[in-house]
Amino acid sequence: MDSLIDMKALMEGVDIFTLSLWLSGLLVLLVIIGVRVAFATAFIGFLGLCLFFMQKQGFDKGLITAMKLSGQVPHSKSTTYALSLIPTFILIGYLAYYAGLTGYLFEAAKRWVGWLPGGLGVATVFATAGFAAVSGASVATSAVFARIAIPEMLKLGYDKRFAAGVVAAGGTLASLIPPSAILVIYAIIVEQSVGKLLLAGFVPGFVSALIYGGLVVGLAKYRKDLGPPVGGFSWKERFESLPGAAPILIVVLIIVFSIYFGLATPTEAGALGAAVVLTMALWQGMKWAQLSSALMEAAKLTVMIFTMIWGVLIYVRFLGFAQLPDAFAGWIGSLDQPAYLTLLLILGAYVILGMFMDAIGMLILTLPVTFPAVIALNGATGTEIGALGMTSEECAIWFGIIVVKMAELCLITPPIGLNCFVVAGVAQDSKLPISVQDVFRGASPFFVADVATVAVLIAFPGIVLWLPSLL
Repeated sequence: MDSLIDMKALMEGVDIFTLSLWLSGLLVLLVIIGVRVAFATAFIGFLGLCLFFMQKQGFDKGLITAMKLSGQVPHSKSTTYALSLIPTFILIGYLAYYAGLTGYLFEAAKRWVGWLPGGLGVATVFATAGFAAVSGASVATSAVFARIAIPEMLKLGYDKRFAAGVVAAGGTLASLIPPSAILVIYAIIVEQSVGKLLLAGFVPGFVSALIYGGLVVGLAKYRKDLGPPVGGFSWKERFESLPGAAPILIVVLIIVFSIYFGLATPTEAGALGAAVVLTMALWQGMKWAQLSSALMEAAKLTVMIFTMIWGVLIYVRFLGFAQLPDAFAGWIGSLDQPAYLTLLLILGAYVILGMFMDAIGMLILTLPVTFPAVIALNGATGTEIGALGMTSEECAIWFGIIVVKMAELCLITPPIGLNCFVVAGVAQDSKLPISVQDVFRGASPFFVADVATVAVLIAFPGIVLWLPSLL
């Protein structure tokens, strides 16, 4: 075969680093035109490995080596212990939804905070935050509350854009509040502690929920037509709503305290949480059809996430051989400007990318390059304090929360804001007069709230680092 195609001669003089830049540009183009991230990254990664090894070994040997390296990824990464977290966390959310526990959660939130301006909107934010604490998927959270909260808000005269925007933005909280599939993916790609990252997400997640709630109250006070308060609930009725929401609160406590006190690994905590939700769901009369649907939905989402990880890790292998991450990290570290200014430029790039890519795809595509760059930007080694005021381990955890919060932005920004499309789709299925444009307009104020949250987390990194530092 080498006699027909002399790849060594053909590739002679071709710089593999320059080639990696061209292939990375081609990858971005493929994603923009609609090729699935999993397939685009796998194709570019395999192509890059082929060209790299063909340059050194010739056509046939290089092709075989590239096939071996690419083929090892699905098996080796499927058996990674950290990945076993993802299906259990996703299953918890779908079991809670199909068992009807989300309805109880929304009712409890409505009775306790409905008296505020825009009360049902605030209740939706807090209910989505509570559901996010047992669900690892933002899209699932938005879909669930689009069915529950939007019809009730419209019935009470809420502005349709406002109602849809609250649900779309509230669903993003599942990206940050553990159990979060996207935090697990971050931990796997950058090889950090899953347990510390999960704990690190709790306080920032609920700070984000409070900022969302404050925004809803402020908008409703400024514009009375957006949404009236909901009153008339006695203290007895409020307390009567708590038992229905108790299963979700119990699962949250089980996951947090079992990880915090070292009683269980994150994977064991996720499995225990799923077992508790399943037991409570069956006790409340969950039917076989509902259980089957929950299992099927969890399996489909898990397979989608696993496939994306496989594809990206093939691409990451190629980047490692091309030394692109190291080169980018070295360039970032050599810039003669304040570290925080460089960090803001990186985060600004995420805002732009988020307009064209989904959250998980964006992170697993960029982290192999941006993570080493931010660690180099901090410049710390061991227990030293770097330019960003943290040790290297603290910087890795803190950047994880920041970048996941940035990923939340892309869930509500046009033209690819996935949560907005999900909310619009559910609304249209329910015969509600809400278009995709309505959802994007309603969610736009929450973009400002997310920027404010990121600013707070950058200014006060202790919000992120306090809980994991107690481990």
